[in-house]
Amino acid sequence: MELASQLSDDFEELTALHPSVTTGNPAAGDISLRLDRDGDFGAAKPALRPEAYRLKTTDGSVDIVGGGDKGLYYGTRTLLQAVLGSPDRKSLPVGTAVDYPNYAVRGFMLDVGRRYFTPEFIKSYLHWMGWLKLNTLQLHLNDNEISPPGGDWFKAISAFRLKSTNPEFAGLGAEQGYTRQDWDSFEDAAATNSVTIIPEIDSPAHSRSFIEFKPELGLNNGNSDHLDLSKPETTTFMKRVFAEFVPWFRGPTVHIGIDEYPTNLADQFKTYVNTMAPYVRSLGKSVNGWGSFSAMSGGGAGYDKGMAINSWNNGWYSPKAAIADGYKVINSNDNWLYVVPFASYYHGQGLNGREIFTSWAPNIFGGGQDLAVQDPNLLGAMPAVWNDLVGEDYTELQVHDLINKSFDALAQKMWSGNAAGADYAAFQSRVTAVGKGPGTGYLGSGQTPGDLAYGRPVTASSTEIPAFPASYAVDGDDFTRWSSAYSDDQWLSVDLGSQQQVGSVRLDWEVAYGKDYDIQVSSDGTNWRTVAERRGRETAGSDTLTFPATTARHVRMHGVTRGTGYGYSLYSLEVFS
Repeated sequence: MELASQLSDDFEELTALHPSVTTGNPAAGDISLRLDRDGDFGAAKPALRPEAYRLKTTDGSVDIVGGGDKGLYYGTRTLLQAVLGSPDRKSLPVGTAVDYPNYAVRGFMLDVGRRYFTPEFIKSYLHWMGWLKLNTLQLHLNDNEISPPGGDWFKAISAFRLKSTNPEFAGLGAEQGYTRQDWDSFEDAAATNSVTIIPEIDSPAHSRSFIEFKPELGLNNGNSDHLDLSKPETTTFMKRVFAEFVPWFRGPTVHIGIDEYPTNLADQFKTYVNTMAPYVRSLGKSVNGWGSFSAMSGGGAGYDKGMAINSWNNGWYSPKAAIADGYKVINSNDNWLYVVPFASYYHGQGLNGREIFTSWAPNIFGGGQDLAVQDPNLLGAMPAVWNDLVGEDYTELQVHDLINKSFDALAQKMWSGNAAGADYAAFQSRVTAVGKGPGTGYLGSGQTPGDLAYGRPVTASSTEIPAFPASYAVDGDDFTRWSSAYSDDQWLSVDLGSQQQVGSVRLDWEVAYGKDYDIQVSSDGTNWRTVAERRGRETAGSDTLTFPATTARHVRMHGVTRGTGYGYSLYSLEVFS
């Protein structure tokens, strides 16, 4: 009933439909939701059957069967996406689909330790992740800048983002942090969208926030971001931190960090790992850690084996080395999957969605470390955003714009690759059509009220620049754009799906603007008539052209003269009645 009510609300948010909710035997015209843990879900691995579903559409009725709660939820996401991808946004193709993931962990890690992200942002991402069938959000809850001013760690920027009311930890949590109420709201949103949150409390490196709270626990008399593991009270304190906050966490797993500690202290490091991992398990959680054992100790011999490892760097601890040492791994390979916003390293402008779609998969690590597809020791993948540049001025929505370039492609490859055969342009067209799903309005990408062109199929005279496809002009995102070939006679056309009354068009030009252009309409996409003209425009930016209301299915911008030596480039083409 909860999922059915959620689905009904989602229909109302995303479409003109609002199904009512009831129980009992389904009748003609109904959408039926059922659980069948022993159902036929094709070649789904036994461990992944709870996330599998079967969607059957007949003439007028829909039957969704889930192998578990998550599978049933994912079936409702596909149902909504199919409706949004239909020409009239209220129809479905007839047939049966059986769908299931290839990997158990389909994740994303966000560094909120170095930069605060609002609860609204995090909850919006939980909704978007559920829409994409991503199931794991790791929040990196503490960290610090990499190089403090003049080497003085007492001046370093650092933060721990959980704020307890326990007097023992008064002052540990940053002012911009998350209360228990905030965290509960994250867990609620995660449960609604079939996402598991993995909280990460990172130590014994990246630990300036703990040392600032208790300077006596830091190396070099506190002038460090490394804990002093030679002191028993250091481990005692960290146990107290985990004991305080683990009860907040509803998911089964806690990440304990454990990377990039001084290699000359490897023995102390090993003792710490072998103490903290079983301690966190004693609190009722499984344990994950960052791969570091090759760099620290030459391998994983002698380390606690009850962990899963994020293999983030082939030199620090490669996936093959970790598996040989008895661990299961998650692909967080830095060369492929790290983003440091606006840095000159680690994909500072975001991952390339096309490259991810065509060349990467969860078993790809590079450097001779690729694993077999669906290797039984490979749990899945988890790209990461690290906010190393603590002094840079950028917003959480600017970070979102970087993530947005590849998130859909990453989700597709983590779920089932691109075996269906769609090319990247077709995939992006589909992404634009279905949008980001319910509950994501905060992210700033979406339909302008009344815009008839949003998410509709588009064609263009040229797609010479693959990174800027035509679909970007109608995706509701203010930061993506279509760009044409470098010639005057170019056009971009949108299919509204049916005959509509239109009376104005708004264009948002990138630097490569149009100087002279026409707005044309058509009923069949072949025979065009001009309803508005712009001549002599001199700048980029927004331009609204209004004309007597007319009936049309197709609307296009037809360029006559470019304003620059480049082509035509539009952030958006919006059509209104």
